Amino acid sequence: MGAGAAAWFVLPDLRSWAAVLLLALAVASAALAAARGGRAAVLVAVLAVAVATGLALTWARAERVAAPVLTRPAIAWLSGRVEQVEPLPARRLTRVTLTVSEWDGKDPPPTRVRVNLEAPTVPDGLARGAVIRVRARLMPPAPPAVPGAYDFARVAWFSGLGATGRGFAPVTIITPAPTDAGDIRAALTRHIEARLAGSAGGIAAALATGDIGAIDEGDANAMRRAGLAHLLSVSGLHITAAVGLVMWLTLRLLALSPRLALTGRLPLVAAAAGAVAAIGYTWLTGSQVPTIRSCVAALMVLVALVLGREALTLRLVAAGALVVLLCWPESVVGPSFQLSFAAVTAIIAFHEHPWVRAWLGEHEESRWRGVLRGAASLLLTGLLVELTLMPIAVYHFHQAGLYGAIANIVAIPLTTFVVMPAEALALLLDLVGAGAPGWWVADRALAVLLWIARTVAAAPGAVTALPVMPQAAFAAMVAGGLWLAIWRTRWRYLGLVPVVIGAVWTIATPVPDLIVTGDGRHLALRGDDGGVAILRDRTGDYVRDLLAEAGGLDGVPELLSEAPGAWCNRDLCWMERHADGRVWRVLATRSLYLVPANALISLCRRADVVVSERRLPRACRGRWLTLDRATLARTGGVRVTFATGQVATVRAAGDRHPWVNAGRYQTRKEAEGSSMLARWLSMLPVAGSKVTRP
Repeated sequence: MGAGAAAWFVLPDLRSWAAVLLLALAVASAALAAARGGRAAVLVAVLAVAVATGLALTWARAERVAAPVLTRPAIAWLSGRVEQVEPLPARRLTRVTLTVSEWDGKDPPPTRVRVNLEAPTVPDGLARGAVIRVRARLMPPAPPAVPGAYDFARVAWFSGLGATGRGFAPVTIITPAPTDAGDIRAALTRHIEARLAGSAGGIAAALATGDIGAIDEGDANAMRRAGLAHLLSVSGLHITAAVGLVMWLTLRLLALSPRLALTGRLPLVAAAAGAVAAIGYTWLTGSQVPTIRSCVAALMVLVALVLGREALTLRLVAAGALVVLLCWPESVVGPSFQLSFAAVTAIIAFHEHPWVRAWLGEHEESRWRGVLRGAASLLLTGLLVELTLMPIAVYHFHQAGLYGAIANIVAIPLTTFVVMPAEALALLLDLVGAGAPGWWVADRALAVLLWIARTVAAAPGAVTALPVMPQAAFAAMVAGGLWLAIWRTRWRYLGLVPVVIGAVWTIATPVPDLIVTGDGRHLALRGDDGGVAILRDRTGDYVRDLLAEAGGLDGVPELLSEAPGAWCNRDLCWMERHADGRVWRVLATRSLYLVPANALISLCRRADVVVSERRLPRACRGRWLTLDRATLARTGGVRVTFATGQVATVRAAGDRHPWVNAGRYQTRKEAEGSSMLARWLSMLPVAGSKVTRP
């Protein structure tokens, strides 16, 4: 089913989607028609139907969530009901998601928007359920700035977001918010951040409510580089800790009564209490998709324990993934789904292996040998998880951590057995004003956690940066990993072949020489010395990091104006790059000021590549490639490799995914009328009619 869902994202248009859907159904029908007993034909049919189901579910969901999207930047007054309030103290911002009810802009209004408000402009009483009026500068959801970058437009489409931007003062509350769970969550976040200062308070709030806004950007980056970022997202680890703590307390408290203890029903009662804790924790932390996914898995484990079944099996992983794909099939292409299910699958498959069970299973031995065996098991499991997650991290984030396994050996037990229990105890004791000792313990433990993150992140070689991984290489590594996990015989080792092919393919992929953003304002050029230099001296941190990651650089890129082989003034940059036995000359504009036409045209004719954020004269064309406003409007961001002549673009010709063509959805009625699924059905021939090409 995941393969079918992924195929919908990879294939470009409705003809391709319809072809795969019909082909899968044809394979299923042929397999059942040719069946002569046995399981092979049934297996083929089930697999084909699953692929068709995954593709159809994704297609249908993309149509079902269709909503109006802003077509161009706009400044407008709008009114709407607050859906979500996310304080970001580290950035002195508050992020607000609104359902729009009134709009005075020229373009048709989006249904949902997300605006950032400066902290001083946020009025008292702003909470979920309130109706506010604000003036905002809004932008359409941004596509990837360069090939392989984060696709916010796709995420926004499935979230129903039609625009994002920044709001201006004053913000007027038209209708106050009712008291609800949003107030409880926000109040709890504020309470925790008041008890613990800085990033420690932000991490403590993230563990309790899922709010990460108070974590300093430097510390958040250190957590990511150290492989500890998963601790900041409420997921399986946190749900497990909450359920385990509640079950343990329930058993211990109820077992104080001999009559209850002798009934033998206390484990069932504890499991029920754990289920309530899992659901309540998920609700409290905002019910995000990763948290819901972890909650579902925890509930399935509890049901298996109640039924007396072995809980931690690959069937559990498959059932959990099936539930997620049925509800949110688009999550299959997201890093959260891939990272969490890959990690759990690797852990279970590893510990189910006969050799591992024989070596790391229970033995009659001294306590110290048992401790060493447990430590070895934890280290091997951590290394396996790091190796499993490395291709996913490289594919999505263009970098992979090397010391995450070692850092997690300390960080996970510290968080699970010290930080979370101390924080829970402190919150309980705060009801009677006696939570100071618990907060002190949590603060000390979080200081250790941050020290680990900063130390590991600053270690030489902590992160390896790689350029964009080819999709086919990533698919090969995923397929090989699944083959290794599923098979139980020696056939499983054949999965190493596609894994090795994908890894070699990724390593052999040449580093791009030139990267241009979709607006043409920014570019990064790799020099002859392997360094990456950017065009504009005054470039924001986000764009710097984006270009560095896309270029496979772990660090801060230098400036073209200071790089060897480049000559720049206020308006233009001329750069030379030696590759494939020749000199490649690149010309780029750096400002919107007009350059004398004759001089500009002369330079264009000498350059191999010309890049500009504005529309260039027709005579100003590079000898090989011209990337001006008109061209980039069709292609989006561009990645160029001189040695191979490869040019990769954000937008592919013929791409008909709805977020790429979101401008067609001006109103909800029009969105429903332009359904691609309905259009495909209308293409099917009717008896007695002529088939015409649409």
